[in-house]
Amino acid sequence: MEDQESLGFEHMGLDHRLLQAVTDLGWSRPTLIQEKAIPLALEGKDLLARARTGSGKTAAYAIPMLQLLLHRKATGPAVEQAVRALVLVPTKELARQAQSMIQQLAAYCARDIRVANVSAAEDSASQRAVLMEKPDVVVGTPSRILNHLQQDNLKLRDSMELLVVDEADLLFSFGFEEELKSLLCHLPRIYQAFLMSATFNEDVHALKELVLHNPVTLKLQESQLPGPDQLQQFQVVCETEEDKFLLLYALLKLSLIRGKSLLFVNTLERSYRLRLFLEQFSIPACVLNGELPLRSRCHIISQFNQGFYDCVIATDAEVLGPPVKGKHRGKGPKRDKASDPEAGVARGIDFHHVCAVLNFDLPPTPEAYIHRAGRTARANNPGIVLTFVLPTEQSQLGKIEELLSGDSGAPVLLPYQFHMEEIEGFRYRCRDAMRSVTKQAIREARLKEIKEELLHSEKLKTYFEDNPRDLQLLRHDLPLHPAVVKPHLGNVPDYLVPPALRGLVHPHKKRKKPPASKKAKKAKTQNPLRSFKHRGEKRRPTAAPS
Repeated sequence: MEDQESLGFEHMGLDHRLLQAVTDLGWSRPTLIQEKAIPLALEGKDLLARARTGSGKTAAYAIPMLQLLLHRKATGPAVEQAVRALVLVPTKELARQAQSMIQQLAAYCARDIRVANVSAAEDSASQRAVLMEKPDVVVGTPSRILNHLQQDNLKLRDSMELLVVDEADLLFSFGFEEELKSLLCHLPRIYQAFLMSATFNEDVHALKELVLHNPVTLKLQESQLPGPDQLQQFQVVCETEEDKFLLLYALLKLSLIRGKSLLFVNTLERSYRLRLFLEQFSIPACVLNGELPLRSRCHIISQFNQGFYDCVIATDAEVLGPPVKGKHRGKGPKRDKASDPEAGVARGIDFHHVCAVLNFDLPPTPEAYIHRAGRTARANNPGIVLTFVLPTEQSQLGKIEELLSGDSGAPVLLPYQFHMEEIEGFRYRCRDAMRSVTKQAIREARLKEIKEELLHSEKLKTYFEDNPRDLQLLRHDLPLHPAVVKPHLGNVPDYLVPPALRGLVHPHKKRKKPPASKKAKKAKTQNPLRSFKHRGEKRRPTAAPS
């Protein structure tokens, strides 16, 4: 067992081309899920695997999938080209991410292994042409795959050998239950299948009965989030909504939270309210909005990863795809009607070098908290999660704490003791800004951004393909200005800065370009609480527990 526990990629019997690609990606050794899942998958077993967000689940299924396809082509009888593997994901962004990872791993065998992503509904004609060439691997959402099957663009009954369901616990909650059941009727009776999930819930067990045959279950004994040495988790009780806006203003404007941040709220309307509020103080931020074209959403994520933006505001998958059963996705709890039901950010999407996740609104479920927090402290980088809590939300916070503490019962969400009286001087500014952000201003902001993003995404598509450098200049955090902006609010007078912070804070400055060196990138991943660690306990307005 000792040898098996220390199994490396080079000991798994992988094709030398895959090993070279793994080396190029900088992976010196497999993660726990990869170490356990890859050998079992290569033995031909069905897998039901649970591992935390950011643990390497995509590579855990992509590596054995590619190995099995390469082995079949090298040793099996000569057969015509056909689709051998199908990867189902709940969102378009995850489909693009899965395709990208598979293509990176197949970099040295691209002539032998072709991968197609058919998740974007607007590209049906081009997808039909791609599917006619019969790629080895097809990636897509259940609705798009079913659509192509029904139109006879895709045929799997006689050729498919491997099925992967990624983020399995999201598929039913996104309303794909009926599509998935219909899709399974188009598959052969015998195939190998992998179900990858961050949590095991009723939906995952239902999928297990539908898809898997005598599976091996990998329920890894690891915490769902990194330990306290890597990920610091805090909660701060705000007496009123106004206190939440005031605290966020102080944290960002005085740069008490440093590096790149993700701000999570529970509705799209709240996203724009928050963005327009920050805009009043010249704090640029992007809204990752499911109403925007897929190209724009992916461009925002890409530029955030490159360092163009410091702050992205997002809703999580629970909001963009509410947990409703069956195919009627429009029914259920109140939601933003125009949001793309196949768009989501809290689950699986790779954001690079995120220093802090700020839960401006308390996550609707404990599982949503896990997936939000999983956006930071990735790849051994430090991170912080700060959750704003109203007094009426204490019971929901208790459920989150119960899930995080597990059997130990030890508190995980430590109190973030911020002395609100020290930033009272900023309250009148926040009230002014909040009054300016009316419902009408929010509606106008949403409409204006959608129009502009549609223009960038569609009319300039061909131009940007020919001029990729100009695409880098396209920004998504430009002021919307539907609300009256008072220029003086963008400055912080010295007399308003708490005495304990004078000389220590660095007022927020707008980013103009991404980090230019490895040293700069490394600096971005430093613990965002470092500014507190260099001050004496008597001076600081926060006493962040260690």
